[in-house]
Amino acid sequence: MSESTRLSVFKTYKLYVGGKFPRSESGRVYEVTDSKGKWLANAPLSSRKDARDAVVAARKAFGGWSGATAYNRGQILYRVAEMLEGRREQFAREVGEAEGLSKSKAGAVVDAAIDRWVWYAGWTDKIGQVVGGANPVAGPFFNLSTPEPTGVVTVLAPQDSSFLGLVSVIAPAIATGNTVVVVASERAPLPALSLGEVLATSDLPGGVVNVLSGRTAEISAPLAAHQDVNAIDLTGADAQLAKELEVAAADNLKRVLRPRAEDWTADPGTDRLTSFLETKTVWHPTGSLGASGSAY
Repeated sequence: MSESTRLSVFKTYKLYVGGKFPRSESGRVYEVTDSKGKWLANAPLSSRKDARDAVVAARKAFGGWSGATAYNRGQILYRVAEMLEGRREQFAREVGEAEGLSKSKAGAVVDAAIDRWVWYAGWTDKIGQVVGGANPVAGPFFNLSTPEPTGVVTVLAPQDSSFLGLVSVIAPAIATGNTVVVVASERAPLPALSLGEVLATSDLPGGVVNVLSGRTAEISAPLAAHQDVNAIDLTGADAQLAKELEVAAADNLKRVLRPRAEDWTADPGTDRLTSFLETKTVWHPTGSLGASGSAY
């Protein structure tokens, strides 16, 4: 059959919630265009119900994911990087269309995003040594501080960095044992929706990452007010929206990461790894070994 007589098979983009690919509960879609206004696809226009479903999925997955060993989480994140490498060409095309980049520049962005994912995979079993440890105290006690994940984190992905920025906000949150609900870039959601397909075919348990597309302000409002969301990353919000969401987040004392100027190509450091960690400190008596006062 000649190329000209083939029926065009358009890709259907769906949400990624709880390890599955539902269409929006509302049945709505919106047009996604490239940097020059050319139509690319119809993306799901998520509703409040989709946001609530995503939180339920993230909470259900939290126990198993946070309870996994740090080494195991690192293995799973590295597997995601392997899968991304295998679909490099697809992501380069989607990023190029979304951000108006040449093929070579888009490829460089995708390579940087994969490298960034590997970077965070390597940190899973090391961050505890950096931010935890034994504390010197007066008295016969062990005093140990260890980091623990905050819980369910809502992440508003960067609006202008559809893939490198996206990876830079998702990977550190899940590397430290949190589960996330991601609101993709409103203008350029396709790389985020494709990332869901990669996560589904890796070893990442369903519900650890949930990806929603649509109007950022519409989806983020119920997530900021949700009583079962423990933290929110406001990176993808403008100043006015960020202020409104921060007020809503105060109702159940969510941990809030405010938006700031970001250079996604710079060395990420450990800042985002520690942004959604809590510190648990445990006291334990050392025990006495007799009248000499020595202890162990």
